[in-house]
Amino acid sequence: MKELADEAIVLRVYKSGEADRLAVLWTKDHGKLRVLAKGVRKTSSRMGGSLEPMSHVKIDAVKSRGDLFITRNVQHLTRFTTLRADYDRIAAGLAVVEVVDAIPSEDTADEGIFSLLLRVLQSLDIPDYLPGLIPASFFFKLLAYDGSEPVVEVCVSCESPGPLVAFNAQVGGMLCSNCRSGVSVSPQAQALLRRILGGQLASVLREVSPEGAGEVAALAHQAIEVHFGRRLKVTKASVPLASPL
Repeated sequence: MKELADEAIVLRVYKSGEADRLAVLWTKDHGKLRVLAKGVRKTSSRMGGSLEPMSHVKIDAVKSRGDLFITRNVQHLTRFTTLRADYDRIAAGLAVVEVVDAIPSEDTADEGIFSLLLRVLQSLDIPDYLPGLIPASFFFKLLAYDGSEPVVEVCVSCESPGPLVAFNAQVGGMLCSNCRSGVSVSPQAQALLRRILGGQLASVLREVSPEGAGEVAALAHQAIEVHFGRRLKVTKASVPLASPL
């Protein structure tokens, strides 16, 4: 049997049988994996509390049939106590892990995605950072990492500097009045989006209700859904609808 020792973030868990749990992980060195933790739902199990969504863990496992691994040991590396004590932070974290879980399992291991995911969970654990825009910023960073970052400084269609008035995730970014399609975007949302993508994320996350935050969250949601070609569940619940043209 193939043995595996790696660092991982838990994306999703299921009950399996009477006492087992099946978990989907994104690992640092092996990409997305499915692991079966036998007996973990018994009250005497030491691994039970470690295999929960958004847990940052160290895992030791052995290969079973197909693509499944059997856990031998799981231990916490980061507790994320601030994140887990606040409903809004939990909701934001679940939206983030849902998007990572949407990445096809056949993709190769990618330490960069693991690092992005760990950093965003660490951000949600910082009390000074408000959680509202953390999922949106992560979605845009994930798109940028994949080479699909939306164009926001000029019209994506004609490269005009503006004024830019709309956003269309299907064509890849902001559009001027002559090329407009998609949804309208206010100047306040454009300014906020440029700050997030331009290296000012830390200051944005400390602000209470920055102007345009709802629009930016909706744009990020649209962009990530278009990228994956599917509707996402957890992200949808807390994202306001953008106004179509």
